[in-house]
Amino acid sequence: MRGPLPENGMAVIGSLPMQGSQRAFTRASTFVHLLSRFRSFEERLGLAVFTLALLFAMTHPLWAHEFKAGDIEIVHPWSQATPEGAKVAAGYLTLKNHGNSTDRLVSATGDVAGMTQVHEMSVDANGIMTMKQVADGLEIPAGGEVTLKPGSFHIMFMDLKQPVKEGQPFKGTLTFEKAGTVEIEYSVEAMGGGHDDHGG
Repeated sequence: MRGPLPENGMAVIGSLPMQGSQRAFTRASTFVHLLSRFRSFEERLGLAVFTLALLFAMTHPLWAHEFKAGDIEIVHPWSQATPEGAKVAAGYLTLKNHGNSTDRLVSATGDVAGMTQVHEMSVDANGIMTMKQVADGLEIPAGGEVTLKPGSFHIMFMDLKQPVKEGQPFKGTLTFEKAGTVEIEYSVEAMGGGHDDHGG
């Protein structure tokens, strides 16, 4: 039996206005109806996969392996695990210049190395592979990007203090002509992938 009406003339069920309760009931009924449509295992599995994909899309920015120095964005610095006794390793990443003027990567460091340099690997007309230090810095054009990757530009870690191990990230720094110095972290992937022994 309904109690007396409150002063505003709206009946109350518990502490909720009847109008709000009706809206909540409608939403709940709609949700139950939606769930009832997924009767088969395949449909429920599909819903679960979709939900996981949605969660990944929502949280991916939190996992992004990126760093920033002024107008320069450093995307996914990574290296490869090295065998015991190795004296060199290499680092890779992408540099994006969001500014209106050219900048240069002029130096780098790595916690695992006694010496770190920016190198370029190339193959000459005779098919001979050569590697040299980028003495004047690596240019990053305004509004452009440069990818340091196996067989091309890369960060060379020399005189390793310890093996670089899969799943054990290490820190380093990059110094730019205009953007300054920024500390980054290299993720470490498994050995392999066809890289040569020099790590380039």
